Amino acid sequence: MRNFIVTIDGKQYQVGVEEVGASESVAPVVTSVKTAPTAPAKPAVTGGTKVNAPMPGMIKALKFDEGAQVKKGDVILVLEAMKMDNDITAPCDGTVSYKVTKGSNVDTGALMAVIG
Repeated sequence: MRNFIVTIDGKQYQVGVEEVGASESVAPVVTSVKTAPTAPAKPAVTGGTKVNAPMPGMIKALKFDEGAQVKKGDVILVLEAMKMDNDITAPCDGTVSYKVTKGSNVDTGALMAVIG
């Protein structure tokens, strides 16, 4: 039995797969499915200018430290979508507060940061 973590629609599942002999079918057999632990949700945003994802993709880089001062037009993160890097810029001056982490996947409209 080999255990794997599989991500489906943003949810992680721990899956046990039984290996079969060479003379038998090589299709995996799922023997158990458990939800893997997930990171706690970030608190709701109450103020500031929201920066939402313009398209689905993966957060490739966060360009500033949490709480850093940014200027309008500064690239605050890089969103990879369809093998292309998309620079996401600050819509205003302020302090950046990220709502995503490097490597996380986002859907269109997902909150990625707040400039306050």
